Parts: sequence; C-alpha cells; structure tokens
Amino acid sequence: MNYFGTRLILLLLATAPLFVRAGGNEVVVVYNTRMPGSKMVAEHYAKMRRVPEAQVYGLDLPITEEMTRAEFRDALQFPLASRLVVDKLWRFGSVTNAATNGQPARVEHRVVESKIRYAVLCYGVPLKIAPDPNLHEPARENVRPELLRNEAAVDSELSWLPLVKMDIPLSGPLPNWVYGVTNPALLHPTNGILLVARLDGPGVDIALGLVDKALAAERDGLWGRAYFDARGLPQSDTNYILGDEWILGAGEICRELGFETIVDKNPDTFPADFPMSQIAIYCGWYDGNVSGPFALPKVEFMPGAFAYHLHSSSAATLRSTNQCWAGPLLAKGATCTMGCVYEPYLSCTPNVAAFLARLIAGGFTFGEAAWAAQPVLSWQTTVVGDPLYRPFAKEPTELHAEFARTHNPLIEWSYLRIVDLGLVHGAPVAQLAAFLETIPATTNSAVLTEKLADFYEMRGKPSSAIETFQRALTLNPSPVQRIRIRLALGEKLLAQNREADAIENYKQLLKESPDYPGQPSVEAKLAALEQKPAGTNAPAKP
Repeated sequence: MNYFGTRLILLLLATAPLFVRAGGNEVVVVYNTRMPGSKMVAEHYAKMRRVPEAQVYGLDLPITEEMTRAEFRDALQFPLASRLVVDKLWRFGSVTNAATNGQPARVEHRVVESKIRYAVLCYGVPLKIAPDPNLHEPARENVRPELLRNEAAVDSELSWLPLVKMDIPLSGPLPNWVYGVTNPALLHPTNGILLVARLDGPGVDIALGLVDKALAAERDGLWGRAYFDARGLPQSDTNYILGDEWILGAGEICRELGFETIVDKNPDTFPADFPMSQIAIYCGWYDGNVSGPFALPKVEFMPGAFAYHLHSSSAATLRSTNQCWAGPLLAKGATCTMGCVYEPYLSCTPNVAAFLARLIAGGFTFGEAAWAAQPVLSWQTTVVGDPLYRPFAKEPTELHAEFARTHNPLIEWSYLRIVDLGLVHGAPVAQLAAFLETIPATTNSAVLTEKLADFYEMRGKPSSAIETFQRALTLNPSPVQRIRIRLALGEKLLAQNREADAIENYKQLLKESPDYPGQPSVEAKLAALEQKPAGTNAPAKP
C-alpha cells in the first residue's frame, strides 16, 4: 500500500468516540404471561445480554395489540413501577425545584435513585393504548386542540414512568426534556425518563432474532449503503418541509460519516424497480403501507440495519408483513425501527437526523439515540429493537485491523468507507482511484470494483469505467447489486454507441434476474434497440 493510502486509513478511520458499554444489569425485561412465545423472547434476550434473572418480569396483560387506559394503568404501569421499588432498582423521593422567573418553588415526587435505565418489552406486550372518551382533563395552555387526545403508544407512555407519582396530564404530548441531548448520561430515570424499547414484530421468530442481529453488528460493525427518500418539497411548504429537512439532514450526516449514501428527492417513494442493495440504513416517507423495493419477497438488509418510514400509522400494527411499515421492515430483515401507532402530527415524530447523529457519531446505544430524538413523550412513537444495540461499538481502526488479520471479507466495506470519507475531505478522485487500484481487496470485491468504476466515470474515462463494471459482474455481487451494475453498464455502453454490447448486457440482466420488477422497461428498451437498423456496431472483443 502506498503512503497516501496508509495516511488515508489512519486519518479517516480514527474518528470513533469513547464510551462506556451499557450492560444487561441496566435493563428490566417485561413479558406477557398470557401470550405464547413472550417468555421465550424475554429469556433469550436476558441470556444474550446477561440480564439478571431477577430483572425479568412476567405480567398478566391483554394479548391484543391495543389495551385500554385502565388496563395499561392497572396491569402494566403501576405494577411495573411498584416492582422496581420492591426490588430496590428504584427509589422515589422528593425533589425541590427552586423558584425561577417569578414562579414559586415546587416539590416533585420522582425517582431519585435508579440501578436501571432501560425497559425491554417483549413480543405480546400490547403496543398501544386506546382513546378513553371518559378521561376529562382541563385544557392545557399552548397545546393545539388537535393534540389534546389521550391515546398513545405503550412505549412512549411508559417512558415517563419515573414521574408516575406526579400529576402528569394524559391528554396530549409532553415536551421531552432530554430531546437533543449529546450526553447519554442524561438519559436516566433520575432525570425523568426510562428508555423503553420492544422486541416485537409479525412473529415470535422475528422478535427473537432482533438481539442476535444486533450482537452480530456489534461484533463486525454496521456496513452497507444508506438510502434516503425525501419528497423534494419547496421551502414554501411550511406544513411538511420539516420531514424533508430531517431526512435530508440524516442523509448528509451519513455521507459525512463515510456511508455510501443515496438520496432521492422525487415526490414519489422509491419504485419497486429501484436496485436497493446492501441496505444498512433507510429513511423515507410518505406511503401508508409498505411499498417499492420493501414490498418485494426479498430485501437486502445488512445485519444490524436500521429502517424507518415516516407516516402517521407506520406502526399501527406490528403483526402484519404487508400492512403499515414497521412490521414489514422487521419481517424483511431490519434489526431496528421506529414508528407511530396513531396520528402524531409531523412535529411530534422522531427527528431521524438527531437520531443518526447520535447513533453513528455520538456513541449512543439504539435506545439512547431513539429517545434523544423524540421531541415529545406520552405520545405515539414505538421503538422496536434491542435498546442496548451499539453498532459502532468498536473503534474503526481496530475493526479494520481485525478484518485484515482474519481475512474477513467485510474489509471491503471498511475500505469503501475510507474512500468515501476521502471524498468528503476533498481528496482528489484520481488519488482515491489509485488507492483502490493498489489494495489487494479490490481484486476480489464487487463492492470496491463498482466504486472504482464510478471513479473512472467521474474522471471522464468511460472505457475504463465500462471495463471495470464488467469486471465487477464477475466478482459475485449481491443479486440486487448485480442488477444495478447491469443497468449502469447498459447506459454507459449506449453512451459510447455500443448498441450491440448494450443489447447483450440487457439480455443477461433478464436472464440473471427473472424476478426483477423492472423487467418490462428493460424488455421495452431491448426491443427498441433491436429494431434499430443494423449498423457497424458489433460486440466488443474480449
């Protein structure tokens, strides 16, 4: 490896934050004694995360996804708070807040000592609290009338459990007093918040696998591509521009942190024929039910992948594989997600830019990042996945060296991150291409060879780009990556007036990928090319 390449690795990978690993002793696990499989999920999680047996609680709960407000209070909220006190995991006490801004001092009865920070709700614990028409509370100042509702996500309503002895209004959202924090230590019951997440999904097997995939990504890192599906809204659209800003901001964060990042600003969501391969991160909006590439039988989620679709009812149920979004994303292989169980209104949904900044660069766990990104509590968001999951737990240079020592094929993604960070930091494309040309990993990597072809295209070397795309096809790309390379190669061949080669390429695409949703458009393109009068073009010599 040349001097430039060595410096690039050292400078660009030495960016990981330092942190203290969260442990199972900080967790209580809750399962539903009436739901088959719920205890199995709880015991598996406790074993994998070394949660003390005494911190695994079985509660008698409804087996439906929706529970009444009374059921929530009497079967889950109060019993859980009481159990934490009895087991000496929590201690309530009085806290006096000093007088400020002309307001008198006030005394709050809240958690003042806590040995735990997380609550993990297992498959079978209800998802949402139904609206209660008999709950009447005084109107709250500065809360819009449409927000004065009392239905809520169970996760979000439990998040303020440390304040359960106080008079907390149940109608409308509570401002999240730890929203946007950059110090994860503030996300603590003594600061009024319990980090609640659930191991859930369309079936027990999916819920069981969430911790396994999280642990695999902690061991090997979260690698792959990041996809962001904004709507391209104008700044004048004041009602919805916030959603685009969050998603585009999240995309920029991923790009700056070295992910191969794809951003779409078309009004429609990604179509089914979009070749979305090797997904590490996905954020998009605004379809009611799962659509596009995510509705296909197979989706290329990488181990540890986070996927989130912003919609008012994205998590109205977690039991379906084709309705809403959260359930289908988990069924197709995502490791963690978030979603809304009832109408939240846009400004009260998770800020995914804040979430990804903390998850990737801030050293936060999934649970910490999720709740630091919630503008409000006691509202509509459910958080699905292992809250202890920290995908960037290992320092990048350490992980890169480990891959090199063990000949782990994942090193291709580490090298891809290096060159993508090089682009962000202004390294010349010619130097980055030379770097990929000199490292042995490129020789056997479809991922790095495809990137090298992109660099040749950027440098105005179309023949080299074509040859390199063709070489990438011989290096066992993933099925969807193969489709993307074929599509790119076809366009490059046509741009060079190599119609015969393009025809052969498209025929190979149809042969290799008979289930590709874009087959009709490829067939139409192929038919148009074959109808052209025969010219002097012939297949290029090998």
